[in-house]
This record gives sequence, C-alpha cells and structure tokens, in this order.
Amino acid sequence: MTKRKRLVLALAVLVLFLGWMGWGNFTLETTRYDLYLEGLPHSFEGLRVLQISDLHNAVYGKENARLMEAIRQTAPDLILFTGDMVDSRNTRPDLALDLAEQAAAVAPCYYVPGNHEGRLDEDEYAAFEKGLMDRGVIPLHNQGLPYTRGEESIWIMGVEDPRFGEREKGETETETLRRRIDQALDGGEGLFTLLLSHRPEQISLYGEEKLGLVFSGHAHGGQFRLPLVGGLAAPDQGLLPQYDAGVFRQKSTTMVVSRGVGNSIIPVRFNNQPQLVLAVLHTQS
Repeated sequence: MTKRKRLVLALAVLVLFLGWMGWGNFTLETTRYDLYLEGLPHSFEGLRVLQISDLHNAVYGKENARLMEAIRQTAPDLILFTGDMVDSRNTRPDLALDLAEQAAAVAPCYYVPGNHEGRLDEDEYAAFEKGLMDRGVIPLHNQGLPYTRGEESIWIMGVEDPRFGEREKGETETETLRRRIDQALDGGEGLFTLLLSHRPEQISLYGEEKLGLVFSGHAHGGQFRLPLVGGLAAPDQGLLPQYDAGVFRQKSTTMVVSRGVGNSIIPVRFNNQPQLVLAVLHTQS
C-alpha cells in the first residue's frame, strides 16, 4: 500500500470514528427494564415509570423537541427526575424549567435535588424549585407521598443528595442519607416504597432500609465505557465503578441506575449514549 493510500485510509477511519462519536454523544437511547418486584400491589402491574437523570443543561433539538419526542414515545405513567437537572458550573435553569413544563404535560413528575443543585446558593435554588412547582413538578425533600392506582397505594419518596442542604455535625454522607430516608419513610408504613435518590453507591443502605425500588443517577454511566468492562470512572465510586448503569439488587431492594442525559466536567462520552430509562413494573405472583 502506498503512503498516499495509507493516508486516505487513516483519514477515512478518523472520519468514521468522529462520526460514530458524534452519533453516540448526541442521540438518545431509551432503555426498557421489566422489573418483577416483591410486594408491589397488583393494581400497579404494568406501571410505566420514566427516569430522567443528570440533565446538566442538555438540549436535544429546538426547545428539546427530540428529547420530548423520546419521552412521549415511552407513554409513561410517572416521570422521575433524579437530580442534577442544572449544572452548577454553567447554571441554565431556563433549560431545565422548559423541559419540566413539557414533561409535566405528559405525566405526573417528581424530582429530587442532586449534588449540583446543592452547589447553588440558597436564593438561586429557591427560585429554581419554585419554577419547577409552578410547572407542575413535585419536589421531594426527605419526604414521601402516597400514589394511588385503583384501590391500592405505594409510597413515592425522595431524599436530597447528601451534599444538598445542611448536614449534622460529624455526620458521614451515609449517616445523612440514612437519617433522611428514615424521615421520608414516615407515613408510608406498610406500603411498597419507591425511592428517588441521586446516589447509586449507597445501595447497601437502601438494602438495609428494605426499600422496594430505587432510582439513581450521578455516575453518568462511567463516562467512558469499554466492552466487557463497563464505565471507567464515576463520582464517589472512583475507577471501574460497580454501580455505573443498569439494574442491581441488594437483599429485597431493586435499584435502577441511569447513565443520564447530559454531561458535566467532561463534555464527551465514549461508547455511552445519553439515556432515558423506562421501567415497567410487574408484580411477583
């Protein structure tokens, strides 16, 4: 092969690689999980729960048209925002609020703050949350609410990221989350629990608390994913994170981890499409 042909081949490979990278960073993937859950009331058979995590100012088409089309196609019964709707390094609450308004017109929406919301100053965050509520999104601050279908109910609960708000003196992040989970469980005794919590690395705690179903994000799928290996690094998990994406089980608890929709510090993903998660719930009978 001549030098010229080798150069042309190398350029062609480079163009293909860059095209694949661009496609993998700017096209959304919707992943469906069918979850068979012990203790789920029969009235909730087939409930379709859409998770949107780690938006970080991401926009897909004018006024997020491509993202909204993907959301509508899942025909969700519930939509869960599991933190980091804004990015603290370049806060654009208008982008998140516009998406929230459109999503709330599709299905009831619940939200918990992530670590990036925790970096906003108090007034900035208060204005953002008021904007969410004005658009029909229900924020959950270490609290739970009954969600009824037919004649049966489950307990939808949410906890703030441990870096959001005040921690008691000397508390570890795990201790903070444990206290907040116990607070959010108040009133939901005897009901199947569905938790929104930004942090997947706390799965042992979720299992200890005997939670039914948990939705988390934060890990961004490990940012760079390798075949047979998975993600390379994730916040609060370090290298080769165990809980980067997918479905995990701890005791009687099932946890779903989203790869997220947007990026933060590193603006590029590798082999790691932005992701919506559709969980279809089933009873064990």
